[in-house]
Amino acid sequence: MIKRFFTIISLIVIMQACSISYKFNGAALDYDIYKTISISQFPIRAALVYPPLQQTFENQLTDMIARQTRLQVMDSGNTDLRLEGEITGYSLSPQAVNEDAYASQTRLTVTVRVKYINNKKEGEDMDQTFSAYRDFSSNELLTDVQDELCTQISKELSDLIFNATLGNW
Repeated sequence: MIKRFFTIISLIVIMQACSISYKFNGAALDYDIYKTISISQFPIRAALVYPPLQQTFENQLTDMIARQTRLQVMDSGNTDLRLEGEITGYSLSPQAVNEDAYASQTRLTVTVRVKYINNKKEGEDMDQTFSAYRDFSSNELLTDVQDELCTQISKELSDLIFNATLGNW
């Protein structure tokens, strides 16, 4: 009887000591410390400019943070976290060449420089460049596929930035 009692107590202690915690939103934030974030505009500083890209990228990034965290997104001011930067690259390059020496695939690449500022913890700041691309058939005009490609690229860039900053991967 006493042996059974100690076995049950031991199992209870072990069960309480071993706990597994999952965060399904991907964010690794302590919401007791971090409550607000500001996301500055990301002006286009690339040689080739597609004006709708700035708004598309900023919306994707802001929406992702709003959906996957409990942070209050603020326009500016004294916030716990800050994201700022610029779109530094928007380029086209041929990828696959046909037997007639013309490109059959073209790659659209977008590069973004991001500064992540943590106003609550020293040493957590980051200044990094992210890049993403999509290939499309050279038979298609860029003007026909540009909006869709920019949306896809902006989503991928937002994922990369989120994981490197708030996701704490």
